[in-house]
Amino acid sequence: MQVPETFDYERATSVDDALALLAKHGDEARLIAGGHSLLPMMKLRLAVPEVLIDINDIAGLDHIRIEGDEIAIGAMVRHAALKDSALLFEHYQVFRDAESVIADPLVRNRGTIGGSFCQADPAEDLSAVGSALRGSCVITSVEGTRTVPMRDFHQGPYETAVADGEMLTEVRFPIRPGSGSAYEKVERRIGDWAVAAVGAFVQLDGDVVSDVGLGLSAVRAPHYTIPEAEEALRGKPATRENFEVAAQLCHDLCDPTSDQRGPSDYKRHLARELTLRALTRSAARARGEDS
Repeated sequence: MQVPETFDYERATSVDDALALLAKHGDEARLIAGGHSLLPMMKLRLAVPEVLIDINDIAGLDHIRIEGDEIAIGAMVRHAALKDSALLFEHYQVFRDAESVIADPLVRNRGTIGGSFCQADPAEDLSAVGSALRGSCVITSVEGTRTVPMRDFHQGPYETAVADGEMLTEVRFPIRPGSGSAYEKVERRIGDWAVAAVGAFVQLDGDVVSDVGLGLSAVRAPHYTIPEAEEALRGKPATRENFEVAAQLCHDLCDPTSDQRGPSDYKRHLARELTLRALTRSAARARGEDS
């Protein structure tokens, strides 16, 4: 039976309280909300925090709302709330696509968007979505807040821009009129980590791609994206031929490893095929042809 090392436990009642507890306990303390990523790592002794700071009692971090020209999402919003949000579905259907293939109802009812981004697992679904949408992350410390572009937030496998004594409190996504978005994933079984997955948005001006974003998971795309593929599409007609060019760049420029989920050449093939599918569905949704 796998059990974690012993640890102390604290409950934070506010963001300020959580930051004070982080300062008190130093770099061996970890925040916990849903715990679906951290606790399994603790059982395997891959993470050995000395103190867990429970943030489930903190109010005010569970919002999904429009602020100016952005959608602001509190770090404590659960996966289930993301999946069911009418506001998110109106602007970015990619969230419902992705949340429908994340784990199972138990995980979706307890896991949080902040936990997903801070885990920064190379095969994580929401990190690919966030990178595709070029969102930003609001990081809070006792000195105030700072905002980091999502593509800079993810600094490597299991590494983020959140420093000791800081916490992620909100993520933000720009509203893009005339856009459609989609998420495509291949997994070994329902709810599993991705063998490969691609999120995308396409913004159209007439039938020309005015903006585009791609997020790739589980194929070792730096910061979960392939900017060269995006650049190849901007200003071009939204045709299958142009989507195929971008998909081929994703195939060529990702760097997957062979593992128990499949060989690298298979994952490259999936990166190409899933990119083509995600772009095609995104463009169809931007035209109002696919709900």
